[in-house]
Amino acid sequence: MIRRAVSSVLLTAVLASVAPAFGWAQTDQRSTTPADPYRDAPVATFKAGAEAVSLTVAVRDQRGRTIHNLKQEQFEVFDSGANQPIRDFYSGVAPISLAVLLDISGSMAGNLALLRAASTALIGALGPNDLAKFGAFGEEITIGPRFTRDAGELLRSLPTFIPQNAPTPLWEAADKAMADLATAGGEGRPVVLIMSDGKDSPPPMFRRKWFTQLDVAERAEREDVMLYGIGVYSRMMPGGDIRQQIVGRFPDPGLGTVAEDSGGGYDELRPRDDLGAEFARIADELHHQYLLGFAPPARDGKTHKIEVKAARKDVKVRARKAYKAAK
Repeated sequence: MIRRAVSSVLLTAVLASVAPAFGWAQTDQRSTTPADPYRDAPVATFKAGAEAVSLTVAVRDQRGRTIHNLKQEQFEVFDSGANQPIRDFYSGVAPISLAVLLDISGSMAGNLALLRAASTALIGALGPNDLAKFGAFGEEITIGPRFTRDAGELLRSLPTFIPQNAPTPLWEAADKAMADLATAGGEGRPVVLIMSDGKDSPPPMFRRKWFTQLDVAERAEREDVMLYGIGVYSRMMPGGDIRQQIVGRFPDPGLGTVAEDSGGGYDELRPRDDLGAEFARIADELHHQYLLGFAPPARDGKTHKIEVKAARKDVKVRARKAYKAAK
């Protein structure tokens, strides 16, 4: 997707490893103390320079583990197929502004304790200069009153009830979270993390805008927001049409598309999978991203495709796919 070239861009990577162990299929909420990667680490600011194109790059190996020890010379950036010199490079800790959205539609019934445990661990992994806000979507879209680092306030904003038969207004919730990011303040990179088990199914809307996947993708591109998605396979419920449940239990395929096109990441979980480990992987990736900058080869106002490659062939590199050059 397209994201604008910027003149002086703050790029970030955040969060630490999540230590408490708890699973999607089973819960262990024993208290542990996570390692603190922010201790003795200066808050970093990366500026790509005048009229530079900025890239946030994540690298994983074939087993899904984050690779965080690559050097500048191990990357190549291609603009519409042409190799571009990497002018700026940074790898380290920097703040984010994080909006977390939790799906509390009817199909998530029975998973409230797991959602709260995962969210609690994520709150504990925030860095000292991060800001966060939690929200939920189902019958209504509710998002915390402000971005904060106060753990108590964040915990109080977590959902306490999952109503049966609630819809899944996925795209409207994502749009609202991105709108709220404009009020975050600070210098953190805007990130939205969405956890959902269903396809977009908003409630009946009268005189209200119907939000689509395209609306969310365009806003993320326009406002330079990175989205991360966790697609959860719904639990089979007793009774009802089995065929409809089989089809309906898959996450919305658009969530992965929007997330990866924005430069974020997407993973899927089944009921037996470890939710805690998934949050830990996302936290580790955010904490170990690479921040690159290069000079655009032309000021033509056109869309340029971007490809980032690593010298290592056993890794997967992920970054945004395109940008629109200035005139």
